[in-house]
Amino acid sequence: MNEETQEESVKEFFGADQFYIWLEEDKARIEYEATLPKVKKRGRKRTKKLYFDYINEKAIVAYNQETEQYKRDKLYREYINYPFNKLVENMIHTFKFYYFDVPYADVKAEVVAFLNEKIHKFTEGKGKAFSYFSIIAKNYLIIANNANYAKMKAKADISVIDEQRDLGGEASYTDFQEVLRDFTDQFVEYYDNNLNTIFTNKRDIIVADSLLELFRIRQNIENFNKKALYILIRERTGLKTQNITKVVNKLKKDFGLMFKEYQRTGHFLRPKS
Repeated sequence: MNEETQEESVKEFFGADQFYIWLEEDKARIEYEATLPKVKKRGRKRTKKLYFDYINEKAIVAYNQETEQYKRDKLYREYINYPFNKLVENMIHTFKFYYFDVPYADVKAEVVAFLNEKIHKFTEGKGKAFSYFSIIAKNYLIIANNANYAKMKAKADISVIDEQRDLGGEASYTDFQEVLRDFTDQFVEYYDNNLNTIFTNKRDIIVADSLLELFRIRQNIENFNKKALYILIRERTGLKTQNITKVVNKLKKDFGLMFKEYQRTGHFLRPKS
C-alpha cells in the first residue's frame, strides 16, 4: 500500500470518535435549520418519528469500523440496540410470526442476535440500513416461522390452525413502502450517474431523464396511471409514444430485477450486463 492509499484509508475511517463529532455537527445543523423560514412541502407527511433513521445508520457504520471494543459497546448501547429490538418487535407483530414453541422474548432475542451476526455485512452506500436489516430479520423469521408452522400442522388439526392464522395481517404496506422508497432513491441516483452509458441515443437519454424526474417528484403526482404518465413525458420531450416505450421498458425491466435483488439482500446492486 503506497502513502496516498494509506492517507485515503485514514480519511475514510469513521469510528466512534468521528461519529460523536459528526453527531454534534448534525445537531448544530438541525438547530440552525429550525431558525430558517419554513418552506411548505407538497406530498404526504410522515405521521410519526422514525425509530431507525440516518443517525442509527451512521452509528452502525462507525460500529463496524471501530477497533476498540469498549467504544463499540457504547455505540451499540446508545444507538443500535433499541432500533434493532424495535425493528424485530415490529416484524413479529406486523407479519404475525407467532408459530414458535418458545416465549416471545426468546424469539425476539434470537433474531436480534442474528442481526448482530450480520451487522458487519452492511455496506454504506448500497441501500439504507433500515431496509437491509428489515429484510434480514424478515427472512430469518419466515424460515423459522414456517418450520414451526409445519410442526404444528403435524400435531394439530389443520382447520384449527387455519383459524388461528391471520393471512391479511401477513403483509405490511408501511414497511414495504419504506423499503420501496429507499430503493427508488438509489435507483434514480444510479441511473443519473450512468445515463450516458446505459443509453447512447440522444432521444433515449432525453426520455430517460424525463422518467427519472417523474421518479424524483413521485410524491407530488396524484395520478399515476400509465396514460397520464405518457402524456406528461410527451409534454416534456415532444416525442411520440413509440419513442418513449422502448426506454420505459428498459427502466421497468432494470427496476424489477434490481428491486427483487434488493429485497433479497438489502443491498443495492447494479444490474449485470
